[in-house]
Amino acid sequence: MARQKAPAKRAQKQPKSSGSTRAASVKSSKKKILVKPPPSSEDEIEPEEELGGSGLLNNQPGDPVTTQKKRKVRSGTKALREIKKFQKNTDLLIRKLPFARLVREIVQEEFGNDADYRWQSVAIMALQEASEAYLVHLLEDTNLCAIHAKRVTIMQKDIHLARRLRGE
Repeated sequence: MARQKAPAKRAQKQPKSSGSTRAASVKSSKKKILVKPPPSSEDEIEPEEELGGSGLLNNQPGDPVTTQKKRKVRSGTKALREIKKFQKNTDLLIRKLPFARLVREIVQEEFGNDADYRWQSVAIMALQEASEAYLVHLLEDTNLCAIHAKRVTIMQKDIHLARRLRGE
């Protein structure tokens, strides 16, 4: 007695239509599998073709979106970069207009509100240059005091010590 095998079901092909996004269904004995037909050259342009075949862009619609991870920068790298940047340029560090307002305010407090002095822009620029040079030099000495105390962070007591050593 020979057993006869049941005839296997074959995939039924449906006629092609002009739409490229249509999915043809293939039936098997146990599960249903959806097969997507390849896009025709008329409907879609390949990403490689857009970039001249370089293959830089290989993303297809439906691919998971990947985001680039931020690179972790070592601590202190940004500070060193800023130090190098500020050492290279000779520009003023304080904005001109706020500094000019501060100078006018100090003059009004010292000489009274009725005194309305006019300032040349060159005079305010000279005051700003001198004050920034003084502050930079003071902070350099303050940093040396902090380093002498085996610290890297400057504190108020370092500023007081630097001014005392200068005789101010």
